Amino acid sequence: MKLAIVILNWNGAAMLRRFLPSVLTYSQSEATVIVADNASTDDSLEVLHNEFPECGIIQLGRNWGFAEGYNRALRQVEAEYYLLLNSDIEVSHHWLTPMIELLDTHSDVAACQPKLLSVADHDMFEYAGAAGGYLDRYGYPFCRGRIFDTVERDNGQYDFQTDILWASGAALMIRSSDYWSVGGLDGRFFAHNEEIDLCWRLRLRGRRIVCVSDSCVYHVGGGTLPKGNPMKTYLNFRNNLTMLYKCLPDGELRHVMRWRWLLDRLAAWQMLVIGRSWQDFCAVYRARRDFRRRRKEFDADRAAIQSGRVAKEIPEQRHFSVLWQYYVRRKRLFSDLV
Repeated sequence: MKLAIVILNWNGAAMLRRFLPSVLTYSQSEATVIVADNASTDDSLEVLHNEFPECGIIQLGRNWGFAEGYNRALRQVEAEYYLLLNSDIEVSHHWLTPMIELLDTHSDVAACQPKLLSVADHDMFEYAGAAGGYLDRYGYPFCRGRIFDTVERDNGQYDFQTDILWASGAALMIRSSDYWSVGGLDGRFFAHNEEIDLCWRLRLRGRRIVCVSDSCVYHVGGGTLPKGNPMKTYLNFRNNLTMLYKCLPDGELRHVMRWRWLLDRLAAWQMLVIGRSWQDFCAVYRARRDFRRRRKEFDADRAAIQSGRVAKEIPEQRHFSVLWQYYVRRKRLFSDLV
């Protein structure tokens, strides 16, 4: 098949009832829609069988998390292009066409994403991806349309196609050949930062990642682990450090990790000051501890990534500190950074 849309589900029966109808209505002419179930304990499978019989189903034996769940599901799917889609996404007419046309006509593009707006307010960007993602010098992600907690209103300011460093895993279209050429998502991440890690590895191989603003979807966001959840804090910090260890070149790794030793501790204390929980504070320290403990597990990955890199400079990895720009220089919009 040309395109398979694969929705990873875990106890999301309500989300399936709410959002799957739009996906089926506006996608079936161009794609096969499949739900991969991560061993849900709610009535997700009954909902799929009874209310969406036209939808393909892959049943996974346990909850493998986002990263490994997708790896195990996609191994059972034969398609030229995959589209990883969150279960809390609402789509509209012709949302697939611009992305398919891009991959069909640009063989150097490995993956792309649509513009992500909020379900709650269709004029606002959505936190998890907005109009395409970047990294700063120290590994902090930001987007066109979202820097930290500042989310912009969509006034058409990013309505042009552009190269990005990472595409949001909420709606990620990728060539199956590129996906497997780098081993897919890193299942050891479980969830969070896994799509950034995947896209960064592809960029290091010279493959392009693009935001296709002619395509637009609407995202709820934070459905599984809402903002402020200590487990989300833990996974974000642990996985971000792991990603840096794998992907940064030798000449930058030690410098960046020294700064992150300080910056991560400042972030933990800021969480206490602004009223986040003691559990979030502890989650940062636990994330750093666990990264140190398992760092050697990724030595082989690091060696393979560094030996296979063809791109010395990646323009979408900015050389400034987004923390400095945001908190000190008060540059809160992406357009201010450039």
